[in-house]
Amino acid sequence: MTDHDALRDHLLYLLRGGGAHPPIDSVLADWPHDLQGTKPPGQPHTGWRLLEHLRIAQWDILEFCRDPGHESPPWPAGYWPATDAPPDPEAWDRACAAFRAELASLEALVSDPAADFFAPIPHGEGQTLLREVLLVADHNAYHQGQLVVLRRLLGLPVAAVS
Repeated sequence: MTDHDALRDHLLYLLRGGGAHPPIDSVLADWPHDLQGTKPPGQPHTGWRLLEHLRIAQWDILEFCRDPGHESPPWPAGYWPATDAPPDPEAWDRACAAFRAELASLEALVSDPAADFFAPIPHGEGQTLLREVLLVADHNAYHQGQLVVLRRLLGLPVAAVS
């Protein structure tokens, strides 16, 4: 196994929720519809706002990595949903499915044996695939922690960290 292969394995482990944080599916699972837009006292966000923020940010970084013509949403408003609650009963499930699909696409970029983690992204300003993947993993872990706190405050069960 080369150092590049080892790095790839470590990045995939991190993206999938290995180590200090649980996999995203265990954080989002079984979130009752009536609590998806609930903001516990003293908390800045609802589960819906955090889920959509995670999805939008991950999508933006993925598209930046693979599409030279991609335009990011305006910062910061474009990275957060307009409302605390999902707009309809199916929105949570759609957002979860989109998040999973985009994460799988990012994992596919990392899994590609031709991926050069250290080469600057041609249409970027010095960013590399390694930097962007670490950014996604770090950002996801941070907000997954917030979702775990919200679950606890809402009285929802919390999966054990691996």
